[in-house]
Amino acid sequence: MADKFETLVTKIMKECEQDGEPVTRAEAEEMAKMEIGAKDIKMDARVDAPKAENAEKRKRTVKYSDEKVRLFTEIKEFLTENYENVVVVKENGSFSLELGEKSFNINIVEHRPPKK
Repeated sequence: MADKFETLVTKIMKECEQDGEPVTRAEAEEMAKMEIGAKDIKMDARVDAPKAENAEKRKRTVKYSDEKVRLFTEIKEFLTENYENVVVVKENGSFSLELGEKSFNINIVEHRPPKK
């Protein structure tokens, strides 16, 4: 065991000197102790299922408030009556429309009530 430790200390000192950062014997011994200690640690990482499969299981349903649905419907009716090329990008969420050469997106965002 002592021979392995000494050879490791010597090896560390040579490697550090070649890298242009020479170390003292005490520093090399400390590095050797850490390296020997690290070899004793065994890593065991297991993954039960890939993330893609887990993502499918966790699909959540989005709940829209009555106010948001009513507002979305009213805005949709107004836009379709007054403008052409109105497209619902996300149901109860956003519209897309074109005015001349320019295109616009309208997002409806309901914010949570502030915390008290």
